[in-house]
Amino acid sequence: MDSPIRQPEQILAYRPLRQVLGPKSWDLRTVGGNDTVLTALRAMADRNIGFLVVLEQAAMIGVLSERDCVRRVILAGKSPENTPVSDAMTRQVITIDLSHAFGDCLRLMHQHAIRHLPIVSNGKPVAVISLRDLLAEAVRHHETVINALERERMTVYTSTA
Repeated sequence: MDSPIRQPEQILAYRPLRQVLGPKSWDLRTVGGNDTVLTALRAMADRNIGFLVVLEQAAMIGVLSERDCVRRVILAGKSPENTPVSDAMTRQVITIDLSHAFGDCLRLMHQHAIRHLPIVSNGKPVAVISLRDLLAEAVRHHETVINALERERMTVYTSTA
């Protein structure tokens, strides 16, 4: 960002999701509706994540979060070993298309009070973005802006000396 902002993607709110996700975030973590909640929780623990997309024949039928497991299984007195994911998952899933931008994700997450947002392309889930991912992108962006401002300040300071 050595030059002034001239492209929409240089403004954080307009940064395309493809750019925000980068190459490493395209690994979609899934579970089946007939799998047990315990299996899903183990998968989350193994990957150090708290959210899975529930697929049935490659179609998204819901999502499952750690919060869903606690509220709909543990606190309901059900057994995670015997409860299918389909009984605990959230069925009305808020998604965003890959063609959208950073700001669109934040707006949807805030509007629906959610922390994870499945990203779809051509109607199929391709990734999940979390508030943590968006926060990391905001931190990177602001570091870049601050560094550019510091360089500009030093240029002005040294040119007047």
